[in-house]
Amino acid sequence: MSTTRRSFLLSAAAAVASGAAASEPAVRRKKVALVCTEVFRLSHAQHFLDRLALGYNWGGQWLAPEVDLVAIYVDHFQKNDLARARSKKYGIPIFPSIADALTMGTGKLAVDGVVIIGEHGDYPRNEKGQVLYPRYEFFKQVVKVFETSGRSVPVFNDKHLSTEWAKCAEMVADSKRLNFPFLAGSSLPVTRRLPAVDVPWGSPLVESVSIGYGGVDSYDFHGLETAQCMSERRRGGEVGIKSVQALRGDKMWRRVAGSETTQRLLVAALTRSHSLPVEEGYEAAPVSFEWARRVFPDAFAYFIEHRDGFHTTYFSLPISDFNYAGLNGETGGITSCQMYLPMPGHGPTTADFFNPLVHNLTRMVRKGSAPYPVERTLLTSGMLLSAVDSLHRDGALVETPEMEVRYTAPKESLYWME
Repeated sequence: MSTTRRSFLLSAAAAVASGAAASEPAVRRKKVALVCTEVFRLSHAQHFLDRLALGYNWGGQWLAPEVDLVAIYVDHFQKNDLARARSKKYGIPIFPSIADALTMGTGKLAVDGVVIIGEHGDYPRNEKGQVLYPRYEFFKQVVKVFETSGRSVPVFNDKHLSTEWAKCAEMVADSKRLNFPFLAGSSLPVTRRLPAVDVPWGSPLVESVSIGYGGVDSYDFHGLETAQCMSERRRGGEVGIKSVQALRGDKMWRRVAGSETTQRLLVAALTRSHSLPVEEGYEAAPVSFEWARRVFPDAFAYFIEHRDGFHTTYFSLPISDFNYAGLNGETGGITSCQMYLPMPGHGPTTADFFNPLVHNLTRMVRKGSAPYPVERTLLTSGMLLSAVDSLHRDGALVETPEMEVRYTAPKESLYWME
């Protein structure tokens, strides 16, 4: 077979490693299988596939892959498919089933990690408008291979877990039952921050606000994880969700008008945005609660009450970035930043926010432990499902007794680990 760019990079990396430690025994590289819905330009699967096969920018250099992508399963091949061309270019076979990809035709689990990308593709919607991506179904097929092989390996799931709480909880329960590391969620918690701040672990945080953009059951998930990766660092850790309510337009703004702290945090988060609209007659956006209410009259928001009295509000506004603000209950100080998400296709960008996701999942496969708890994504999945349900029911308050999920965030800050 002719030498590809991927094989050249891997060979060069191996040569450097062998030269630096010629006396050390060779360490077997971990093998990874990619399970995805479809692959096309700028799709999530394309971003993961290319980074796992070629590498990515990290720490001021090009980092060659530290695991080997050895098998691919693709659910749909559309007219704009890139999977077959990538398979040929990188020398990575596409298998006809998930089981075949994980076993590589041997009948037993033959990889050391699984990456599930259930995003994009022609799938049905339910009565609430949610796309029924087969993340749960993919995951269960992976689990079946683990069970029949008598061995489990780390799994990464892109974005939220499922469109049903019972399925989300079952996925996490399966990972505990079979004792394999499970990592999931959005790129927002691990992307760059402007400025590069974090909520100190164990802080007396009492309220979080995040603002973002996009449709229901899609980009709002990113906004929820933007808040939760900060909120979970509060004193006492996360204890679960009591209720969720989603409101639109004037109903939403009237509710926010009754909370001075939510207004303060909204303004603080807005001031971190690089995409605020400027009204005619002004040279800048004179940010205030009244301004936001006037400029974004049709916005919607999710109001989330945690079981310990903590509050999270996510605002979906017609801007083009994600921003956070959190309130210290003892000092009254506010921590705020933008979660940097340079979108591909809008200028000279390569969506580098996928780099830290690949870096963290690679770290998990190599070390055998998840760098942050999957319970974060279990809860944000549940928040989203309840918010969509509330919107569908015209703003009804949704009680969530099933979301008594407790976990403690790692002390180590993991955003853009360079």
